[in-house]
Amino acid sequence: MPFEILDHEADAGVRGIGNTVEEAFAEGAKGMFSLMVELERVLPKESVEVECQADSLETLFVAWLGELLLQRDLTGMVFSRFAVQVAREGDEYHLRGRAWGEPLDPERHGAKVEVKAATYAGLQLGRTAEGDYFVQCVVDL
Repeated sequence: MPFEILDHEADAGVRGIGNTVEEAFAEGAKGMFSLMVELERVLPKESVEVECQADSLETLFVAWLGELLLQRDLTGMVFSRFAVQVAREGDEYHLRGRAWGEPLDPERHGAKVEVKAATYAGLQLGRTAEGDYFVQCVVDL
């Protein structure tokens, strides 16, 4: 499974796993949106661009998820497909990403819970025993 939902007392954790950091970020975004809707029901009809920066890859992940939630709120869309490019620029990491989806239709998309924010709780980036990258954090429901 490319993403996992992690148990947490009151909220939920999301973990993205991939061959690269970028793939792990994309899978983490899928994990977050899977808490909100049935991903397979969300068609990648429209896309939005997302850019953010941070001083570490870990905090960049939280910024990425936060920007996706902002796009959800601004556009009324939910997303099911993601592409990410990460570059180091001086002392900062810069992310350019794209998210594909469509306007939320609660009935058709099987609306679940609302994710309010990505948090720094449980924030971690590393490698699995198999050598894949993973990135995770807790999201506020």
